[in-house]
Amino acid sequence: MVGDGAKPGTVVLDLDGVLYVDTEGVPGAGDALRALEDAGHRLVFATNNATKDEETVVGHIAERTGFIASPGSVATSGTATARYLEGTVRRVLVLGEAALAESLRRRGIAVVEEWRDAEAVVVGLDRGLTYARLTAATLAVGSGARFVATSADSTYPTPEGLHPGGGAIAAAVAAATGVGPEVCGKPHEPMRALVRSLLGDGPVWVVGDRIETDLVMGTAEGWGTILVLSGVDSEADVAAAAVAPDLVVGSIADVPAALAAQPL
Repeated sequence: MVGDGAKPGTVVLDLDGVLYVDTEGVPGAGDALRALEDAGHRLVFATNNATKDEETVVGHIAERTGFIASPGSVATSGTATARYLEGTVRRVLVLGEAALAESLRRRGIAVVEEWRDAEAVVVGLDRGLTYARLTAATLAVGSGARFVATSADSTYPTPEGLHPGGGAIAAAVAAATGVGPEVCGKPHEPMRALVRSLLGDGPVWVVGDRIETDLVMGTAEGWGTILVLSGVDSEADVAAAAVAPDLVVGSIADVPAALAAQPL
């Protein structure tokens, strides 16, 4: 249990690179989450990975860390994107996986296959991407459809190294069309609005492995920021970054003690 230290509030946690790397839990992650909860902190899990819905995220957290979260504590970039588009478009072409398409349908947005029918193109991580689908997205955006990306993350961490992320796919569409995307994931406003809707009382701390997404989001909102070195960014990246984290720790296992050491 966390001792005297930071006033209980909300701890916003990234997933990939923070709680787990691919299918492997970061050592001590489950114990750290339980310690934070025991100390009175509300936990919110915020991910730029749009390939998973809230229920799947809860399952992955449980499988990989042993911690039982609730779907109502999860913010995904897919849901942030669907909220952002709700009421503004009726039909979208999706470069992404099933969870992203379902998030859009839940908000009353139809997912179409014919690029000529699309009012917007929504791009997320798509591990089954084909050249034909990339071409359809390029044609739709080139013909005037809105171009929306769930995130700008160009990579995501795996045990064998960094794999291309949804941002890399969005960059391909941008390069082919000369049009930049409306980005919904961290650190942009659609995701920040979704996270704000899940906060409890008290101070807010953001824990992440990417300065340009997790920490920039926290800084923009005036929240405390903690960089963990178990994912993408390193101490060398901290030295070169325009935004400095409030705290740097080795992994999520070190976060309870780091917060306990903060003044009330």
